[in-house]
Amino acid sequence: MRILDGRKLSERILTNLKKKVKKKLVLAVVLIGENPVSEIFINQKKIACHKVGINFKLFRFPSNIQVAKLKKEIEKIVKSPSNSGVIIQLPLPKKFDPEDFLNLIPEEKDIDVLSEESLGKFYQGVSSILPPTVGGILHLLKSYGISVKGKNIVILGAGRLVGFPLAVQLLREKATVSVLNEFTKDTSIFTKKADILIAAVGRPNLVKGNMVKRGAVVIDAGSYSWQPRTRAAGSVRGKGKLVGDIDFKSASKRSGFITPVPGGVGPMTVACLLENLIKISQK
Repeated sequence: MRILDGRKLSERILTNLKKKVKKKLVLAVVLIGENPVSEIFINQKKIACHKVGINFKLFRFPSNIQVAKLKKEIEKIVKSPSNSGVIIQLPLPKKFDPEDFLNLIPEEKDIDVLSEESLGKFYQGVSSILPPTVGGILHLLKSYGISVKGKNIVILGAGRLVGFPLAVQLLREKATVSVLNEFTKDTSIFTKKADILIAAVGRPNLVKGNMVKRGAVVIDAGSYSWQPRTRAAGSVRGKGKLVGDIDFKSASKRSGFITPVPGGVGPMTVACLLENLIKISQK
């Protein structure tokens, strides 16, 4: 078993990106409500921005803000010429429909590739950038010499952030792709046949070692969560240990390559997010 070290690779990417920053860039991050997992992601973005030489702005709004008011505030942030790229940190509080706010971000500032316009161009194959997690996973695989062409790849989760766009990109790169969702029966039948298994569900330790094909590449793209003890809304609290969708201890005994959590896909997503910002700014 070998570790796919996203933290080490992301540091190399950030070092190279620093050389490409030729003008003042600002990453604007919108956070609505309180979510400890979101705070972790935002802090990672802030640290990465400082390493590259990109200014970072965080705009916080309470979860009880009115929809109309929030839209006006986001429109101000988007229209400000000083903000080079804008992202809305997901997930949002349940009362808000993400589409209503993500579509306020124009393509030229949508470095997360989440608006309908940006996603549409990505699916058409005419986008100049990839969704950050998609780019991060592919970059990680290629850096370790892992080809996806002709491989049997199984993705757990068909969400708009990771699973669905990742499946589209992998199909472009001539992989054989199966995307599983909550209605898939006998999940392990699929996962045990996967040359590359990618989990992007957000359910702690969902994938056990007995679901993994021996020698498979295992990618954990699930949301960071707290080690379970008592369940809380939107997160799982416990001893303070961050975990992902993969039960690392059991899965690592069967896998050929595996990403850790933290230190795998997360840092790569952040690095590719900033790479998108620089690419857009150079157009």
